[in-house]
Amino acid sequence: MAKVKMATDSKDWISERSFAIDDGTGRNLNVCVWDQPGDDVLGMIARCPKVVQTMSELLNGEVYHYHSKLIMKDPHTGAAHVWHQDYGYWYQGGCLFPDMGSVSIALDKAYPENGCLQLLRGSHRAGRVDHIKIGDQFGADPKRVKYYQEKMEHINVEMEPGDAVFFHSNVLHTAPQNNSDSKRWVFIVGYNRADNSPAFNSPHPTYNPINMVDNSAIKECQKLVDFEGKKFYLPSY
Repeated sequence: MAKVKMATDSKDWISERSFAIDDGTGRNLNVCVWDQPGDDVLGMIARCPKVVQTMSELLNGEVYHYHSKLIMKDPHTGAAHVWHQDYGYWYQGGCLFPDMGSVSIALDKAYPENGCLQLLRGSHRAGRVDHIKIGDQFGADPKRVKYYQEKMEHINVEMEPGDAVFFHSNVLHTAPQNNSDSKRWVFIVGYNRADNSPAFNSPHPTYNPINMVDNSAIKECQKLVDFEGKKFYLPSY
């Protein structure tokens, strides 16, 4: 994790390429998103077998890099990420099937007080839930989420730096506001199955095979940060 921390502690490049999303209470969630994994240390994580092959096994087929992102919650100011499914967004981007998933890697210790990831176990079986505007975010219909909360186990995903959790694109999840003294940053890589390339309207890439690297490339990588070809995403709102 040392190189990853060094890369993400260089905040100038992040602030120039990130955007804020209001959670409906006046607090902002800061996000930095890019489309291609790149050749730096974060790109090595997104391209290494222990991540890519695990996701391929979970989704039962070849996957490609859909996007990577940093989500940043600073102490006492970090906003909530409302209840949602990733496929709630990706469906709008022309992906016809929910054969997609994410790996969320903790850069800081994550626990309930600083807004750790929360999810409903087994909620991927519910199918896609309608999403509505909540602040600057699109969240799953709160009335429907309430019913799922009554039927499914609610898990706080507490993590140490370097821990990772893989989850399906239809899993209902949230992350509350950070009201603690510590920051909570997370690196997330989204993957799409190769045969699910967006049919229309996609803000993110169509199928492009991943140029795999060895697992050792993460430690061996000499490029902490490299912007070439990454194509950072900024919303139009």
